[in-house]
Amino acid sequence: MLLPLLIIGFFSLGYRDEPGKFVPGFGLHNYVRFFEGPYLNALWRTFVLATVTTALCLLVGFPVAMWLAFVVPKKRQNLYMILLTVPMSVSFLLRIYAWITILRPTGVIANVLQSFGWQNPPILLYSPGAVLLGMVYNYLPYMILPLYASLEKLDKRLLEAAYDLGASGLETIRRVVLPQSSRGIVAGIVMVWIPCLGDYVTPDLMGGAKNMYIGTLVQNQYLCVQDWAFGSAVSTILLMIVAVGVWIYLRYGERSVTP
Repeated sequence: MLLPLLIIGFFSLGYRDEPGKFVPGFGLHNYVRFFEGPYLNALWRTFVLATVTTALCLLVGFPVAMWLAFVVPKKRQNLYMILLTVPMSVSFLLRIYAWITILRPTGVIANVLQSFGWQNPPILLYSPGAVLLGMVYNYLPYMILPLYASLEKLDKRLLEAAYDLGASGLETIRRVVLPQSSRGIVAGIVMVWIPCLGDYVTPDLMGGAKNMYIGTLVQNQYLCVQDWAFGSAVSTILLMIVAVGVWIYLRYGERSVTP
């Protein structure tokens, strides 16, 4: 685990010569270039996309997890969990191309709208909404799984006690379900937010590469510009941000989510 990190750190201190070859060095110019250039906008855009995606996954995933844990009979829960995880066995890229087929101007949605008389339906693909849809679809199972694992272990007698004491449904969720499932909520946020930061395939394919994200920036530096030194510096900055987030969770998360 440490060797790839050391290699990236070593490359981030070098530079790219005029022919495009990597030259070892021991400078911080690549990091200065990142913070002095227009790349902070890409970092901010990535944070916004990852945060909104995580929030939507939580808003959608929590009711689904509650339905699986409290409503679905025990003998059917495993079936629904299998149905939830089956799409994850399909290639990440194939799932994105499936959504491209659905959202493109000649796709399924456009044909359905035209069949109802809408001759010029809006272009859904290559838009921020399409990027957000693809991100939520791909990472939603990673939110539902820890939420379900946390809610499934909740003592149902606590819910009955809350109802007996006159608590409404929303008050029961707020004062009983949320505190008891807070560990699953935090785990789901971490499992979704961190991979969203480095995702470049979904914004590139479903967004038409119109906006620059950190993952796209790293991919361009390695594969297009061939500036491995700057790409390694951007990767190191992203890894440090993720490491700080994980450290904060490990340091304060367990303490804060204790009911």
